Amino acid sequence: MTYAEMKNILSVIDNPVEKLEMVMDFGAHMPPVPDSAVCNEIVGCASFAEICRDGKHFYGRADSALVRGIVAIITAMVDGKSPEQIKKMDLSGEFASLNINLGTGRLGGVNSMIRFLQNL
Repeated sequence: MTYAEMKNILSVIDNPVEKLEMVMDFGAHMPPVPDSAVCNEIVGCASFAEICRDGKHFYGRADSALVRGIVAIITAMVDGKSPEQIKKMDLSGEFASLNINLGTGRLGGVNSMIRFLQNL
């Protein structure tokens, strides 16, 4: 699923619980990480999370359903983009625009993922 599709789906959900359930659903449908991908564990995440890259394609995995969904959204944001293009993106602002009600710990993980991507 593309980021635009994810954003469109989330934009029509007003209920915060339903929105979190949809985020978890995104994670449940993430494509598998190919063997050729290079994976990096995200330091600063409360749960185990990895962002993986195979050329300009991004993948991820996590041990928590919610974090897996967050990884799915963030990797979809940058999929197909070069490190130079990613550096120019406002990933924090874009993620904030989704209005996902996350706790402080999860937001720290989101920020760690964004920092990782902007420092590729």
